[in-house]
Amino acid sequence: MSIRHAQIPVADCSLHVAESGDPSGRPYLLLHGWPESWRTWQDVMAAASPDARLIAIDLPGIGDSTGTVGGSKRDLAAVVHNLVRQLGLTDLTLVGHDAGGMIAYAYLRRYDLGRAVIMNTVIPGVEPWSEVLRNPYIWHFGLHAVPSLPETLVRGRQAEYFDYFYDVLSVDPSRITPASRAAHAAAYENDTALTSGFDLYRTFPQDAKDNAAPAEPTTTPVLYLRGDGEGGDITAYADGFRKAGIENLTTAIVQDAGHFAQEEQPAAVWSEIESFAG
Repeated sequence: MSIRHAQIPVADCSLHVAESGDPSGRPYLLLHGWPESWRTWQDVMAAASPDARLIAIDLPGIGDSTGTVGGSKRDLAAVVHNLVRQLGLTDLTLVGHDAGGMIAYAYLRRYDLGRAVIMNTVIPGVEPWSEVLRNPYIWHFGLHAVPSLPETLVRGRQAEYFDYFYDVLSVDPSRITPASRAAHAAAYENDTALTSGFDLYRTFPQDAKDNAAPAEPTTTPVLYLRGDGEGGDITAYADGFRKAGIENLTTAIVQDAGHFAQEEQPAAVWSEIESFAG
């Protein structure tokens, strides 16, 4: 598999875009979460059908993408939408993991979209959001929201700090390879990238307000994926999406995977995405 890299200017940002597959094939745009970079999708890209067009990006301010718009998922969705228009993508499947899934949700509520895949995340303001916030094991939501402090604590210790999450949240930590871990740590090596990552958490209150604002129900097809080792009742997430107006929802469990399903079981993740996209 060959990966083509490019820098694409979008408003005040320059987005690093990694692409594989057929340039004229059906497009899949992949959004990473925290603490990740475009590299989290590499094995999914390798597992994909050669006639598909897979496009993974570094979010603004992270990795080789420059410029920032803050952590608002609505604002990040606008950046993604501008990229989609520049690339002329149609019949798009937008795939988001973790915070990338939150961006995908903000996108599908505001823009035309073929379909969305949301992986291993809870959506601010959409149940079981309140339950997740009460979970003491989700302590990092609070820490990462504190201004400046997480940057001070993590600066120079990115690899060690990120390793904690890979090790605790995956079924088999060895599947998050040393090469992948090193690439993610490098993507957050400077203060701009660290802040861009932690800003994803600092905007949760505003994201929740944005998502709770009255909106028309949507028939955009949505697939919600969750690793079986991550915990949580997937039916609670499904109920929350439906109550929020997602009328065409499919859910699926990725076996033998935790939070980082795209790196733990990339072939299975691609199979679910491809099957959903039809």
